[in-house]
Amino acid sequence: MTTRSSSPAPVTSFAALGVRKKLVDALVAGGITAPFPIQAATLPDSLSGRDVLGRGKTGSGKTLAFSIPMVDRLAGGVRKPGRPSGLILAPTRELATQITAALEPLAVACGLTVTTIIGGISQVRQARALSAGVDIVVACPGRLEDLMRQRVVHLNEVQVTVLDEADHMADLGFLPAVTRILAATQSTGQRLLFSATLDNGVDKLVKRFMRDAATHSVDEANSPVAAMTHHVFEVGGVDAKNALVRTLASGGGRRILFMRTKHQARKLAKQLTIAGIPATDLHGNLSQVARDRNLAAFTEGTARVLVATDIAARGVHVDDVELVVHVDPPAEHKAYLHRSGRTARAGSAGDVVTVVLPEQRRDVAGLLRKAGIQVSPQRVTADSEPVTALVGEIAPFVAPTYNPNASTHTGGQARNRNSRPSGDAGRGRGASAGGSRTRAGQGAGAGQSRRRDNDAVAGGPSRNRNGRGPSDSADRGTGFDGRSSGRSERAAGPARNSEGRAAGFDGQSRGRTDHGAAAGGHSRNGRGAGVAVARTDSAGGRAQARPARTGASHARTASRDQAAAPRTGRR
Repeated sequence: MTTRSSSPAPVTSFAALGVRKKLVDALVAGGITAPFPIQAATLPDSLSGRDVLGRGKTGSGKTLAFSIPMVDRLAGGVRKPGRPSGLILAPTRELATQITAALEPLAVACGLTVTTIIGGISQVRQARALSAGVDIVVACPGRLEDLMRQRVVHLNEVQVTVLDEADHMADLGFLPAVTRILAATQSTGQRLLFSATLDNGVDKLVKRFMRDAATHSVDEANSPVAAMTHHVFEVGGVDAKNALVRTLASGGGRRILFMRTKHQARKLAKQLTIAGIPATDLHGNLSQVARDRNLAAFTEGTARVLVATDIAARGVHVDDVELVVHVDPPAEHKAYLHRSGRTARAGSAGDVVTVVLPEQRRDVAGLLRKAGIQVSPQRVTADSEPVTALVGEIAPFVAPTYNPNASTHTGGQARNRNSRPSGDAGRGRGASAGGSRTRAGQGAGAGQSRRRDNDAVAGGPSRNRNGRGPSDSADRGTGFDGRSSGRSERAAGPARNSEGRAAGFDGQSRGRTDHGAAAGGHSRNGRGAGVAVARTDSAGGRAQARPARTGASHARTASRDQAAAPRTGRR
């Protein structure tokens, strides 16, 4: 393979680079009037059909550098069901989604269609779109291979293939899948590969799949952004760190806080929101729907702080992120640069803060040295002048509200992630007094609940699954003493709700499909009777595997009475 290196071309107009008028107009409509250096350097070769290897720092404008030539070259082609003519591979769902968002206005201008193929959501809509025929597919390798194996999509008609963030593909272990995918495309098709580095096997992809590639390196690999200011704030301990992080998050502009673990990211987002700083989280434990929703909240300004793991270190582009905070320093220097690259994008300025505990000093110093960052550490507290100067004006306090669709919640009666109340220990999906646990975690009271980090409120009233409060005699409320709940239970006696749930005499038990009944009474379907009988729960923290049979109990299909000792235990 022959490669040709080139220095950045002088910044000029898109029209002068050979971009067709329809695309120039679409770019202008989106507020883009002049190419960035990586675009100016690569477009002459990519528009002519040559393979291109582009190397540039994060936030340098690589997405348009490959989107423009792909649309330009595919315009006017014939669309075939299940056989796209353009393919863009991305390492993460977030990056794939954002590539699609940048690509679609250009595609529409030239009469092309685009679809996104990613995991975490149903295949049905994706398969339907492919069967109807699409011109360009933006995909993550895993889901694309699934559809290839199912013969829903065929890549033998792909004329232009793009591999974005190739080095990150390697870091995530995707190179074997990427190799199989590239091998399924036309060997004579054009290939555009963009990567910050050529290590970890990326060079093997270049040698195998690229022909006479023009190599354009606009910046040194992993070079820091000139408009980015780096700060290292050393603190005396964990409490001082927590206070500093809250202060850094309290400014008025958008900011991203990076954590190492999903659990800590979720926890910090909740804590900030409770403190009046609207925050949301982004990590791998969230469904794709939740990821998209939380990222949209950050983009639209509903939440001005995004607390994320390294899942957001690449591919998440949100305009005007003023500050990136490494709450937990990353493990290696490339992650530091990519995290930091969420600010100071596209020529804008931004600040990056690394919070350092005493035991982390040596590791962080080595990390910054490898990243090429020269900065003097400062010993600070939350009230130190360097901190307050960086944060600027504190944003107004925002009263916590409960959003039933969000992965985080604040204020009022605590609820778990499924919008149901939880007990006072904040450790589970729900509990009634004394620590009883329901099958689906729908009750709540003073006891402990099963899962962690739901920030429950001690002593709170039990509520039904729709979040309605207790009532001693209303048709929506609780049993006799207010400790159990249901959608339409009545006080005392064998209360049964509209869904067939029943409460025991003392209101402490809950049933499912009439599995519980008042003391000494019979359940409607004969599955159980007694004071504290439920399919999986009873008051006092003891869950039952099956309903108790303490008195006369009528079987569902039998006419004879059966008597048995109560059985207890956890399912």
